[in-house]
Amino acid sequence: MWQASPAGSMYDYIRVGSFSLGPDGRIDQWSRRAADLLGIPASAAIGKDPVAAFVPAELRELGHRKIAEILDGHDWVGLVPFRALEGTEAKGLAEVYVMPTETESGGKGALCLVVDVRALRRIETDLAASQAIFGQSPMGFLLFGPDLRVLRANERFATVFGGTVESHRGRGPGDYLPRAEADRLTAALRQVLETGQPVTELQLMGPVPGDPERRRWSLHLFRLHSASGRPIGVAGLATDVTKRRNAEREAASARRNLALLNAASTRIGNSLDLETTARELLAVAVPQFCDLASVDLYQGLLAGDETPPGLADGSAELRRVAFASAVADAPVVRGAGAGDSGEPHAIEVGEVHRYAFNSPHAAVLRTANARVIPGKEGEEGPELGGGVVQSTLAVPMVAHDTVVGLAQFSRTKGSEPFGERDTALALELAARAAVCIDNARLYRREHERALILQRSLLPPGDPEAAGLDIACRYLPGNTATEVGGDWFDVIELPGHRTALVVGDVMGRGLRAAVAMGELRTAVRTLALLDLEPAEVLSQLDEIARGLGAPAGAHASRKGMAGGRAADLAEVYLATCVYAVYDPVTRRATVANAGHLPPVLVAPGESAELLEVPTGMPLGVGGEPFEEVEVELPDGALLALYTDGLVESRDHPLDEGLDAFRKALGDPPPAPAAGDPSPLEDLCDRVLSTLDTGHGEDDIALLMARVQGLPADSVGDWTLAPEPRSVARARELARGQLVAWGLDALVDTTELLVSELVTNAMRYGEGEIRLRLLKDRTLVCEVWDGGLVQPRRRRARDTDEGGRGLQLVGLLSMGWGSRRTPRGKTVWFELAIPDGDSPLPDPTDALLSLF
Repeated sequence: MWQASPAGSMYDYIRVGSFSLGPDGRIDQWSRRAADLLGIPASAAIGKDPVAAFVPAELRELGHRKIAEILDGHDWVGLVPFRALEGTEAKGLAEVYVMPTETESGGKGALCLVVDVRALRRIETDLAASQAIFGQSPMGFLLFGPDLRVLRANERFATVFGGTVESHRGRGPGDYLPRAEADRLTAALRQVLETGQPVTELQLMGPVPGDPERRRWSLHLFRLHSASGRPIGVAGLATDVTKRRNAEREAASARRNLALLNAASTRIGNSLDLETTARELLAVAVPQFCDLASVDLYQGLLAGDETPPGLADGSAELRRVAFASAVADAPVVRGAGAGDSGEPHAIEVGEVHRYAFNSPHAAVLRTANARVIPGKEGEEGPELGGGVVQSTLAVPMVAHDTVVGLAQFSRTKGSEPFGERDTALALELAARAAVCIDNARLYRREHERALILQRSLLPPGDPEAAGLDIACRYLPGNTATEVGGDWFDVIELPGHRTALVVGDVMGRGLRAAVAMGELRTAVRTLALLDLEPAEVLSQLDEIARGLGAPAGAHASRKGMAGGRAADLAEVYLATCVYAVYDPVTRRATVANAGHLPPVLVAPGESAELLEVPTGMPLGVGGEPFEEVEVELPDGALLALYTDGLVESRDHPLDEGLDAFRKALGDPPPAPAAGDPSPLEDLCDRVLSTLDTGHGEDDIALLMARVQGLPADSVGDWTLAPEPRSVARARELARGQLVAWGLDALVDTTELLVSELVTNAMRYGEGEIRLRLLKDRTLVCEVWDGGLVQPRRRRARDTDEGGRGLQLVGLLSMGWGSRRTPRGKTVWFELAIPDGDSPLPDPTDALLSLF
């Protein structure tokens, strides 16, 4: 079958021309290719002697001799220098193939083929270079034909895939690669062949004969075409990048591990909460390191035990505190049953469980060595959501040489299995989290102890006071913060008076709680000395200044210029409001040490801040405190509080104070007998209105509604400093007790009143005042102008006196004395009979003195 050879064939590459010689040795035919090749048109060549016309003069004799030999029937091949037409500079060297011919008449002629030697040399050079590249290249070289079959492969390719170079002819991509990879290569070859656009860095994976490791190649594809642009195939240059890929993967793994460690250092341990720290670990690990993970901690450690039972053999109870998964319908990490059949079961977050002694998990806890646990075939099921765990890396969580729990990292099928580098990374992550978890555990323990200390220093139960209805609230800050130094107290004073105290130690933590306890104890001690509020705060200021000072530093500090000793002492600062309410006079005396002012709500009026001079905080020193006296009508409400109630990041202090006063509104009415106190509801309303759930600071709120003692519950008389006043005092006391229906207390009261009035007459000065107060107890007060305080002493058996105060101590609930602006007051208190407890017998008390 005849077929035209397209332009751009081999003859075009080697530049072949032809002409023929007649029997006379002259040119009788001249091809167009000869004209193009030699630069001589046919009109200038036909009929000419080729030697005379084109060969240099010095070679013409040799040329004519060769022409004669050719016409005699001899073949000849040789190099012939030529020149173009006269007057041109074109010269060249042609390789001429001469073949003798015969004419119809039997004459001798010749057919001459002319090849440009320069083109031949270029082709030879190109062929040599191509052969060197194709044959000697260290990379695999393939030539695919238009049918996408191998036309040629080099030695390097045959060395890798076996066989000879010729044995690969006619093979396709499917003969070398798995189905999916072969389809990718076929599509790429077809794309290059059709579009002419090269494809670079095509990554393919597949096996090679005799090597179990899968290889990875990087393939470059480009189209080959003829001089006319006709596609004749696709060349492929393949490089084995398995080692490079492995190195890149190792480098990427190292970078990932460094990034995970960096993330762990910034994200793990930001909270002092155990569960939050465990979740932070999983947030770092999933999905960057594994597909799902869990954290189990020893239940004993969570409960506060230092060494939970079974810790040594890894079989103690654990609690799952965190779980994370990046897989849809993720499988649940399993564990052994807690002491039952030991069958695996799904463990939920918060569940307490244990691992069987012979389980790999228990071995990890027992030996503190990480272990890779392969997934079991057939483990897929409804509990696992259709997923299959390929392997699990169980890692002990070790802090300070103590195993605190177990972290498990799992990868599902399709992910890379865990290697040594993964194990080292998991150990590092678990160790960091374990230290943070142990620190959180220790902090929780210390925090709970501080809370216990703090709660123990607050008034127990619902405090009661004469002439006051009291309600209080204490809200600690949220569990993530340290305990604070807020406190409040209700202190019963002689004469049915009550001291109301609210304070706040600056700072947080155990230090603040301890300082608060010391100051609260000091307040109670000073209050029972019956000092004035301003004097109480002055004494507290001295105590606060000495709390953090080294031994002797506080005393010596006063005499040092510049106060250098103050730099050596730890500063304890606190604010405090101290108020004393007298239900008989219905007046309150208030002093303030840098605290927020109390709020007073009079009946029918809006809430107002009491105008109390704001002194310096306790611990600053150098400034005296002032006190004010305020009249409190019945039904008035007095509220004392700490700054946590009204101060927040969300609003300024003034807005908080306005909201507090608005929330108080009108004070609730007095409760009926047996009804709960409306003040409790008011406390709850205030806390809910002010949105105290922010938990930024502790909150102390103390509310007192004034009731006052009725006039008929007070007996008050003035007596002359003379002997007959003793009998008069007994008579007045007897009459008042009978009027109150307290006949059972007459004898005891008469005896004790007689003793106190007698002492006032003997050792006191000026007129004597006797006052009886009836509320929850009976209080008797004897006033005189003397400054000498009574002192209880033990009388000898031979003494005729000196037993009066001993008798008062035996028969009363309590007794004492206090200074007044005009002298002193001696008092005693008796319990009002309830019918259940017998009263002390004065006769027995008198006899016990001897």
